[in-house]
Amino acid sequence: MALGWLGQAGFVLKSPQGCCLALDPYLSNSCEAVGKAAGLNLRRMLPTALRPQELVGFDGILFTHSHQDHVDPETVVPYLRAGGAGALVAPHEAAARLVNLGADAGRITLMWPNRAHRIGDFTLRATFAIPFGGDDLTHIGYLVEVRGGPRIYFTGDTDYNEILSLSVAPFQPDVMVSVINPAFRNLSPREAARLAKAIGPRWVVPCHHDLFPDNSLPDRLFRTNLVLEGIADMFCPVEYGKMRLFRKDPRRRTRLQPLMPETVSEKPKR
Repeated sequence: MALGWLGQAGFVLKSPQGCCLALDPYLSNSCEAVGKAAGLNLRRMLPTALRPQELVGFDGILFTHSHQDHVDPETVVPYLRAGGAGALVAPHEAAARLVNLGADAGRITLMWPNRAHRIGDFTLRATFAIPFGGDDLTHIGYLVEVRGGPRIYFTGDTDYNEILSLSVAPFQPDVMVSVINPAFRNLSPREAARLAKAIGPRWVVPCHHDLFPDNSLPDRLFRTNLVLEGIADMFCPVEYGKMRLFRKDPRRRTRLQPLMPETVSEKPKR
């Protein structure tokens, strides 16, 4: 599976069959005005890797929650106006915001922890996440896989709790993509390293630390904490705007718990 970083928590995923997904694409500078109103500098520090219209050919867009840098009006609206017809997958409050921005409610697949869904040869499973505050209580993360390929766990924006590892570790992800910005009550570098040790992926990709002056830190602080946990070899940053290929960890030979629950046949009525 190919993984590309769009900055902040935004990613592009491409499957062996050519299916393309975007996760939380923030392709504008719309947060600058939001930051000014709150007394924060949230001016974008890096150019956008894609234009919103370039998402039109994607098979789906996934969202973890409704905050501006995840459901971005200046990304979503141009995408829809350009004819974007890919699947939209989101938890409830993010879905409501998408509808307010002009998306047809009928094309949105609602997600919540443990709900699974398929798009092309991708299988998705929503995971538990702890929200920033009462403005959106439906934050989620995602487990994403392709048959025969790696499983990737995206933490989404979340605070630390042992439920994160207890609920994700049984699925044995090969890659963990983790927020590492403790501002706004997200995982700190120390907490993200602690979570990685509890879950045990082969590689850990840091994110959500790069884009805004008042919400940024060097990813080497995360590596420092991985070193302190004795798992420095997990550190695997993805270069901004570039694609990186991940394969299934060959050391994982046990039968994996499926992301998509097996369908239970209904017993015939008598």
